[in-house]
Amino acid sequence: MRIRIVDAFSARPFAGNPAGVVLLDAVGFPDDVWLQQVAAEVNLAETAFAHRLPEGGDADWALRWFTPAAEVNLCGHATLATAHVLATTGTATGTVRFRTRSGRLTTTAGDDGQITMDFPTAPLTPVEVPRVVADALGAEIRSAYDTGPGVGDLLVELADEQTVRSLTPDFRALAGHGGRGVIATAPAENPDGGYDFVSRGFFPYVGIDEDPVTGSAHTALAPFWSARLGRDALVGLQSSARTGFVRTELRGDRTLLTGTAVTVIDGELLAAG
Repeated sequence: MRIRIVDAFSARPFAGNPAGVVLLDAVGFPDDVWLQQVAAEVNLAETAFAHRLPEGGDADWALRWFTPAAEVNLCGHATLATAHVLATTGTATGTVRFRTRSGRLTTTAGDDGQITMDFPTAPLTPVEVPRVVADALGAEIRSAYDTGPGVGDLLVELADEQTVRSLTPDFRALAGHGGRGVIATAPAENPDGGYDFVSRGFFPYVGIDEDPVTGSAHTALAPFWSARLGRDALVGLQSSARTGFVRTELRGDRTLLTGTAVTVIDGELLAAG
């Protein structure tokens, strides 16, 4: 059984967000314990597992995502990585439909290597700023929003790009917040810098202190910034040690996320489930 490590939301190796991808031969998933053990062994933000579905249904592949500590409901970068593996190996071309815990998701691979994912738009509900989050981030929070059960994050708006970039969170305290994680965001400092907003994502509750590039978070960032900037098509920069760009296009209750990916490791998984 092959296992690949793919850097998503990047056109070059060792940037973007790495994900493990395992395309299963069987029609069905192995035991959940084995899936979690593989994800823990890979020890990346997420490892994706996919298997082909019978023809004639409403989806082509079944897809699940695991962090080293838990299964998650939605993951953008590991979906992008899976679509990249399907396209580059010739396993599937064009548009692929995935059955997931977040319903049916589709990806479309272009000839230029760009992959566009069609995800549900996260609902944004204003909430009071949790004191534990403000203290853990050590920064003034201008506004805070619940992103709904699909994403499960708290979106917090900070004063400016430099504040987002310079955050040094107390991850142990932040883990006490619960939920999937916290997304910190601010507008781009330079409107002509090639991106419209900046973000960082912290997920210690599910075993990831900081995620390099969080595709699913952009289903909340897209409506947030589209409403403020007055444009449906935007570019987000997730500022981490690896960094990555996510192109977003808001289409009502759906959000299109576009990026590239590159395979950096292609190996054999010997401990089959």
